[in-house]
Amino acid sequence: MSSAPAAPRRGPSAVLRRWAVGLGRGRGRPPAEPGDRPPDREAQAAALLAVLDAAVAEQAAADRALAVCGEPGPVAPELAELLSRQAVRYGRLTGWLRALPADGDLAGVRDLAIRLVAYHQWMLHQSANLAFAGHHRPRSEAARERINGLGAPADRLRELRDRLQADVPE
Repeated sequence: MSSAPAAPRRGPSAVLRRWAVGLGRGRGRPPAEPGDRPPDREAQAAALLAVLDAAVAEQAAADRALAVCGEPGPVAPELAELLSRQAVRYGRLTGWLRALPADGDLAGVRDLAIRLVAYHQWMLHQSANLAFAGHHRPRSEAARERINGLGAPADRLRELRDRLQADVPE
């Protein structure tokens, strides 16, 4: 276990927190109250933007962990915990995205965001698998040493967030 202090937890914004109620541990969204109206486009976009902001904020830590994973030589055991923690964070963000209501053009934005954030999670898992395999074959070591970060999908996620941010009034 690492002796480094735990990183501060970044939680969802107030807008996102309203939508994330009931998303933990296999529960679905709570049933809608009869008087509840679906959120308008502005509220949907703000909630989506809050999740995208959180996903982009996690990219620096994920990139650092992946870069360490790809360094030649033995990998420090503490890296497994870091990769796992980052993958869990992206898993939660994917769940939040799936639970957000999105109508019209926002449905396409949300679907693309889900794919990109899920890629981040997948990349962290696959890198951990390569780095901590019980046997290190030359091919898998060569693949591990080519890992240097999240790459183009991270750029696409930031671009998506920036486009949505331009649409959402402050």
